[in-house]
Amino acid sequence: MKRNTGKDATIKAFVKTDPRQLKTVLVTDCGSTTTKALLFERKEDRWHQTFRGEAPTTVEEPVADVTVGARNAFVEVQELSGRQILNAGGDKPFEITAASASTGIDLYLSTSSAGGGLQMLVAGVVSSITTESAERAALGAGAIVMESISADDGRQDFERIERIRHVKPDIVLMTGGVDGGSTSHVVEMAETLVAASPRPRFGDTLKLPVIYAGNSEASAEVQEILSKMAQVVVVENVRPELERENLGPAREAIHDFFLSHVMSHSPGYGKLMSWSPVRIMPTPAAVGDIVQAYAQKTKQSVLCVDIGGATTDVFSVFPDREGEPVFNRTVSANLGMSYSIANVLVEAGAANIKRWLPFEVSDAELSDRLRNKMIRPTSIPQALDDLWLEQAVCREALRLSLAHHCSLAVGIAKKQERGIADVFRQSSSRYELVDLMKLDMVIGSGGVLSHAPSRMQAALMMVEGFGLQGVTQLSVDSVFMMPHLGVFASVSPEAAYEVFEHDCLVHVGCAVVPVFPAKISKAESLAEVHLDGKLLGRISQGQVSTLSTAHSGQGLLRVVPLHGSVDVGAGPGQVTERTVRLGECGILCDGRNRPVAPALLSPAQQLAVFEALGLTGGAA
Repeated sequence: MKRNTGKDATIKAFVKTDPRQLKTVLVTDCGSTTTKALLFERKEDRWHQTFRGEAPTTVEEPVADVTVGARNAFVEVQELSGRQILNAGGDKPFEITAASASTGIDLYLSTSSAGGGLQMLVAGVVSSITTESAERAALGAGAIVMESISADDGRQDFERIERIRHVKPDIVLMTGGVDGGSTSHVVEMAETLVAASPRPRFGDTLKLPVIYAGNSEASAEVQEILSKMAQVVVVENVRPELERENLGPAREAIHDFFLSHVMSHSPGYGKLMSWSPVRIMPTPAAVGDIVQAYAQKTKQSVLCVDIGGATTDVFSVFPDREGEPVFNRTVSANLGMSYSIANVLVEAGAANIKRWLPFEVSDAELSDRLRNKMIRPTSIPQALDDLWLEQAVCREALRLSLAHHCSLAVGIAKKQERGIADVFRQSSSRYELVDLMKLDMVIGSGGVLSHAPSRMQAALMMVEGFGLQGVTQLSVDSVFMMPHLGVFASVSPEAAYEVFEHDCLVHVGCAVVPVFPAKISKAESLAEVHLDGKLLGRISQGQVSTLSTAHSGQGLLRVVPLHGSVDVGAGPGQVTERTVRLGECGILCDGRNRPVAPALLSPAQQLAVFEALGLTGGAA
């Protein structure tokens, strides 16, 4: 498949793709509602993110041309920077030049989640084996998995067919069976797909894109069956063996189909693609790439969340039992802060939201206020109570999204011998990868976290929402530039990393959360906190406090348990030492244990926490 299409092929002849020659790069993220354009420039010391422009996305009617919104965002960048970016006339959208001090750019890149992003259907044979691997492949490629179908999902054939017809996916990923295994169930699933004959969302005259990544011995028969109603691409099996996943080829095929089918047939995207020599990436895939790159560069375990109005994406990189870093992404398509805020209420329950509030509110009033937010999704809190309520919902959205993520972010234990029962029961070989005690860094992104009135509010939302444990670095994405940096990294990883480290990440502080058995006396302190050899203070049981530091650079944090059963990351009673980046929030200490006891989550208790952290007055 050709990755770069479009009428204006001459643009590419002028674009410098040698990263060593790049000086000025313009990147857009075309979101569902807003198109964000960022300008990256190489200065004498390093790469910088210099100017930013925004405009409404115009993929929907009446404009129905995504490039209109992109050009509007370019105009704002041009006006703020004083750099002539757009041509006065002609077909070329940019001044592609040697990037003088005031004219032109070297390269244009873009990501996109407009039109609902990439929506997929996955199908397999065993839900806990091949279908689950297919989900991880699709999610890692930046897709929203609208439905998962498997031979053992308990549904009748007619129910599967009805559901498949209802979904209308952009792409189908079909898997099933290990290489050399039985082919009958895979063939039956292909016949079910043909019987349903689903239509893609875009391009009514085109065949549905289907990627087959199952048992290689069934590939010819499956391709013959599906070719009647779909454009089929066969790639390597996502689960060639029970103890091994191979997600890379399927993810690459998803990216190719995303470009050639989903993007090329969306309003205006053919023109947008012609502006860049690098393929448009799904926004979540770009975020995942920069998270992986950062984890690899720093050799840390990382948890990243992007909480939006309709969905919450969670990304993680944790080592498996062999020590190899494993990347996972999940999307909770029904958990968000505006369009899906009522779904958070339904899934979490009113009691769970109210436990984070420092004031009393009835269930009816809570429901009314959240539904008003859903009706007016672009409104922002006008009073302190409204802000606290929105942030309480955020905590529950984070909690539920992380639980969903943990259920799919699993490792597969390697075994020498397996019984026949293990083929259909994965509980003996699957294990959770996410271990909060071994988590090094949390990155928060999305309006409610990145644009919280105070950084301490963002820190507390992540600590309480995720239920953090041990010692964890806290940071936020300053202006949501991670998608831009993800696609930039595909051209120049070093430049993207420089901007990510210096301009994107805001190191808020560090959380220290001891975990201990309930038998410890309430009067006891839990641990001492030292920084660069100096005692900062102690963590009191049941209390939340912050320990200020004299500087905001790096420091050696040493946490000493004061009881043999207190665990701060290295095991019960063991001292934990870690070099941390300090921010304006200092060191946030939470002595409420995990899970937090209900008695510590009353309005009075939560108000005391806010007062201790300075969140009840001007800071809010």
